[in-house]
Amino acid sequence: MAEDIEQTVKRRRVFYIPGYDPIHPRRYRELYRKESTDQARISGYKIGLKPKTTKGNYGWSVNAEIDGVQVDAQVEVLVWSDIVRISMRNSILATYGQLVQTAWVYIASGALWRLMKLRKGPVIAALYPVGMLLVQLLIAVLAGRVVFAALTYFGGPFWFKGLVASVGVFVGWSVLEWFKKHDGKFFAYYLMHDYAFGAATRGANPPALESRMAEFGEVVAEALKSDVDEVLVVGHSSGAHLGVSILADLVRAGLVPDDGPDLGFLTLGQVVPMVSFLRDAHRLRADLRYLSQRDELTWVDVTAPGDGCAFALCDPVAVSGVAPEGKKWPLVFSAAFTQSLSPARWKELRWRFFRLHFQYLCAFDAPKDYDYFQITAGPHSLAERYAHRPASKSRIVKPVNKFTSTAP
Repeated sequence: MAEDIEQTVKRRRVFYIPGYDPIHPRRYRELYRKESTDQARISGYKIGLKPKTTKGNYGWSVNAEIDGVQVDAQVEVLVWSDIVRISMRNSILATYGQLVQTAWVYIASGALWRLMKLRKGPVIAALYPVGMLLVQLLIAVLAGRVVFAALTYFGGPFWFKGLVASVGVFVGWSVLEWFKKHDGKFFAYYLMHDYAFGAATRGANPPALESRMAEFGEVVAEALKSDVDEVLVVGHSSGAHLGVSILADLVRAGLVPDDGPDLGFLTLGQVVPMVSFLRDAHRLRADLRYLSQRDELTWVDVTAPGDGCAFALCDPVAVSGVAPEGKKWPLVFSAAFTQSLSPARWKELRWRFFRLHFQYLCAFDAPKDYDYFQITAGPHSLAERYAHRPASKSRIVKPVNKFTSTAP
């Protein structure tokens, strides 16, 4: 899309904001290394990674030769996985308590039904941990009852039945502990903690997260004072709505200099409505409204209907009911998984929902106008690359949110 544009980016700072993910950021470095190598081979350019030499956030340096020109980029991960891990420390009983609370917040407020009007995929993904945890509980109860029935089949004194009942409870509890220990295969606890994180405060940011976001803002503000050509903030999944608030704060504070680097904001696989549709998400809705009309940045939102965990092609500002007059952003379009992946690759990934949710950060067999590595390490800014790119005609802009207030 940007082939005919003269190179304007020689040096770039990239800040990647992960979603609700407890893992070490080295995973993102290794993913970038592997997938950029594949994409360079497919698309005919050169790209390589080196260790980051400066202090601060975890990251890496990228040296690329794309469209015949050299570009240097420094990628940093804005880490909040420690906050995620703390939120995931709940016991089994506490997790079932979260299940009840989270279901109540989304169902009683009407948010669940309104979210289903947008995309059923992410709503089904949200219901999955509820159903799976209930199935696990049912299996545990049945296992305990079977043990109790087997041991009391021939009868026995009252005290013996009491002892056997304790054994049945122990067996049932052991089943629940087994499921939790092997949650890497089921993702029930992980997803329950994820959705409960926002529901616990009904869409408001907990203090620890607000503090971390302020730190992220300071890092981005410093980069905007440097002599790079572009500062690019990338928010993936839940990281998208963190990025919205971080950048809205910077713009409000006048920390985006007129003569500084271009500021780009790329949201990928966003799940903004899962939070903005909650009663107390006043801050997020205000930030969505504010950022959508600013000239200080370029905001591009990329999703794909093939990603069942994202609100594909849903304009996060419009569907949240806070689109102002003169709205400019975001530019919403699809990464078109079914067209950009080969039939064989699509067949391999189609039912791997969590893997597809990360496809935006990966190589495509036949990329169209979306290439993560050209965006993060190529010679053109986000604004230039998509200056003439129309929004997807099939995007959803109808406001369906019940809660549209931007102040408590």
